[in-house]
Amino acid sequence: MSQSERIKIAKRVAEELKEGEAVNLGVGIPTMIPDYLGDKKVFLQSENGLLGMGPTPADEDIDMDLISASKKPVTYEIGASLFDSSDSFKMIRGGHIDVAVLGALQVDETGEVANWAVPGETILGVGGAMDLVAGAKRMIIASTHVSKDGSPKLVSKLTFPSSGKRKADMIVTEHAVFKFREGKMYLVEILSDISIDQLKEITEANFEILEKVK
Repeated sequence: MSQSERIKIAKRVAEELKEGEAVNLGVGIPTMIPDYLGDKKVFLQSENGLLGMGPTPADEDIDMDLISASKKPVTYEIGASLFDSSDSFKMIRGGHIDVAVLGALQVDETGEVANWAVPGETILGVGGAMDLVAGAKRMIIASTHVSKDGSPKLVSKLTFPSSGKRKADMIVTEHAVFKFREGKMYLVEILSDISIDQLKEITEANFEILEKVK
């Protein structure tokens, strides 16, 4: 995936965030979102103990003591708060995070998410994924449409370990926006020049098409 496509996903997710919300950003594409919020005031939370995360610093302003949970350099907004990880997880588990924006390895057609383990492979691990899936009031997935080997990430049924029973509300890829309602997946917007038939070829999950798809 090109950088421009990753930026497109981050920008589209940024449109979904509402003024005044407390938002946790997961690893990967979600970490790009602070750069595309414009003047919208949201409170970005990082599970390593930060509320009030700002956009990416200029190269000359990078301080690696100031990093996100993804170990990326960040800036702090005026009024930002720093606290330990246990307090951060109290916020998440206590239901104080309005939106979690997460990456995914797979999402099934009901909105169930797998984003922490691939059978037979060693990766970083679960981190705060399960807590965010369970604790955030709303969950948006920001992900490439297919994996590096070309296999669909939007599947009929998960084959990777689930991150929890809680379902995603929305997924944004470089090609489309889908929403999940009552266990069904709906195409609500096309983001590339892909046709519906082409989209179905790279999407294993079954989905319905809303009448007013953009």
